Amino acid sequence: MIDLRSDTVTKPDEAMREAAATADVGDDVYGEDPTVNDLEARIADRLGTEAALYFPTGTMANQTAARVHTERGQEVLADRQSHVVKYELGGLAQHTGLQVRMLDADRGVPSPERVAAATVTEDLHRPGTGLLCLENTHNARGGLAIDPEKIAAAATAARERDVAVHLDGARLFNAATAFDVPITDLTAPVDSVMVSLSKGLGAPVGSMLAGSEAFIERARRTRKLLGGGMRQAGIIAGPALEALENIDDLETDHENARLLADGIDGVDGFDAQDPETNIVLADVSGTGLEPAAVVERLRDRDVLATQFGPTTVRFCTHRDVAREDIDATLERLEAAFD
Repeated sequence: MIDLRSDTVTKPDEAMREAAATADVGDDVYGEDPTVNDLEARIADRLGTEAALYFPTGTMANQTAARVHTERGQEVLADRQSHVVKYELGGLAQHTGLQVRMLDADRGVPSPERVAAATVTEDLHRPGTGLLCLENTHNARGGLAIDPEKIAAAATAARERDVAVHLDGARLFNAATAFDVPITDLTAPVDSVMVSLSKGLGAPVGSMLAGSEAFIERARRTRKLLGGGMRQAGIIAGPALEALENIDDLETDHENARLLADGIDGVDGFDAQDPETNIVLADVSGTGLEPAAVVERLRDRDVLATQFGPTTVRFCTHRDVAREDIDATLERLEAAFD
C-alpha cells in the first residue's frame, strides 16, 4: 500500500525507536524531564525565540497561543481557508470565546491594507481585534510556501495596531526549504509560532510552540488547563530530537511531489496544481467522478489519497514514500483511469 493521504502517517525509524527506549526522563510538569528540556531549548534556538514549549499536538499549541494572546470576546483575523478556521473544531470560540473575522486573502496571507481595514479598535461597544493568525505552509491552499516578505508585511501591519501575530507553521520547515532561507527569516516578524515535528520530519508525536519567555510561561499554564501537562514525556521527545535531523530530507519530498504532479497531469480527467512543497491538489472533475469515487478506485489499487473538496483529491509526499513509489502510483493511476 502506498499511503499518500498525509505526511502524518510516517512510521518512526530505528533511530527514533532507539531514542524512545533510551531517553533520559523525568516529570515534565515539574520541568524535570531533561530530554524535553533539551528539545525545547534546541527548538527555541533554531527558531530564534527566547523559549519553546512541547505540545502533544499542533492544534493544542495553536489554541494555547490564541488564548494567551487575547481576551475573551475579542476578534481574531484569519484566512477563511486556514487550519485554525477549518480544522480545529471551532476551538477559537470554544476555548477562548473569540470571534473570527474571516478574510479571503491572496495565497492565504492578507495584505497590509487588508489587515488595516479588518482591524477593529476597542471601544465601549466593540471588544477590538486581539490577534492575527497566519499560516505557512498553507495546507488547504495546496501547501503553498508563503515568502518572508508577505509574512513580514502582514505582521507589521498588525503589530502597528497593537495586534499580536501568531504563525501556524505546522510545515514551516517545508516553507524554509522551498525558499532555501533560514527558518528565522519566517519567524522573526511574528510574536509566536507553532511548528509540527510529526509531519514532514517524521516524529511519532508532537509540536512546538515558541515565543518570548513571558509568553511561554503563560502558555505552560494554558497547556495544563487544556490537558497537555505530560509526565515522562522524554520517551516521545527523544524521537522528536532525532526528527530534527531530517530537515535536509524535505527537498526530496518536494521533488517527489513535483514528479507526482507532472505525472497526474498526464492522466485524462486530472488537472494537478503545481506543488510548492509536498502537497499535490488534483482537480478530478474531468473524470466525471466524485472525488470519493476517485479515492476509492485508487484504494482498490493500493494507493491511498484524500478527498479534499467537491472536485479535489489531495496527495501528500513524505519520508516513507520513495521515488519508486511515485512511479508505481502513476502506473496504477493510469491503469485505473485508462
